[in-house]
Amino acid sequence: MHTIQMSIYVLAGLIGLALIFDFMNGFHDAANAIATVVSTGVLKPQSAVAMAAIFNFTAIFVVGLHVAATVGKGTVDPAVVDHYVVFGALVGAIIWNAITWYYGIPSSSSHALIGGLVGAAVAKAGTGALVGSGLFKTVLFIVISPLFGFILGSLIMLLVSWVFVRSTPRKVDTWFRRLQLVSAAAYSLGHGGNDAQKTIGIIWMLLIAAGVSSTTDAAPPMWVIISCYTAISAGTLFGGWRIVKTMGQKITKLKPVGGFCAETGGAITLFAATVMGVPVSTTHTITGAIVGVGSAQKMSAVRWGVAGNIVWAWIFTIPASAFMAAIAWWIGTHVM
Repeated sequence: MHTIQMSIYVLAGLIGLALIFDFMNGFHDAANAIATVVSTGVLKPQSAVAMAAIFNFTAIFVVGLHVAATVGKGTVDPAVVDHYVVFGALVGAIIWNAITWYYGIPSSSSHALIGGLVGAAVAKAGTGALVGSGLFKTVLFIVISPLFGFILGSLIMLLVSWVFVRSTPRKVDTWFRRLQLVSAAAYSLGHGGNDAQKTIGIIWMLLIAAGVSSTTDAAPPMWVIISCYTAISAGTLFGGWRIVKTMGQKITKLKPVGGFCAETGGAITLFAATVMGVPVSTTHTITGAIVGVGSAQKMSAVRWGVAGNIVWAWIFTIPASAFMAAIAWWIGTHVM
């Protein structure tokens, strides 16, 4: 691919903007990682976000870079990418994240970024700029990840109920207050492993366009990886409290055993997707798992109206962020 000429200041500014998005990703999606463990009373909010931030960063040593490769090379044709496309994608995703955070809507930062990339690339070069296989895999998992979370959450809840059928509620609560620390840590590990890589992919895409990296490189520079994991961990540390209440209590009332089952089902789904290189939504995954846990107890335990509103936010995320990114791309071509 040809190299795009851009100043070092533009390159540095866009990398900074990408890290701001990564910070917002952690800030926005912190609720996904901690809502269950906070709402069940196992951990106080400050302790929960500290633990989540630590395990977000620890993921750097556990998972590979398959998701970063999908975002960096498998969503939009690298030949189309320039600083205007990256600028539009990031601005569109950041604006949508800010709107949904303000209204306490647990939307997907991941799909906001994918939508931003699609919108900016199409605004520049039309639909021919899109890589169909990568986008199909991402869109398919909009349905699959919450479905897997739902199935695993409900199955684990049923299994636990069967195993502890003769135990007293007090004993069950005591056991799962301890076990939920493990499941919450595992979920935070999966969250960091999948979500930080999306920003790594964006910066990698930008470096390839600027000629700093090559499309033949097996991995982006190490400083990119460390910076992105640090940014998402810092965002998680600050937390997104508006969304915690929606995720932890409005969908269904959770106890420690339910929190454990939801986090475990969500963590398994995230690790599986990360290994396959699919940029899934942690929001979709944990929501599906929480609904699965609630419905395993009884269907009326789930507030289906709240769950329905969340689904509508999922549906609108990619087109809304794509629209905003297309406008941002046009503005960028005139001001940068």
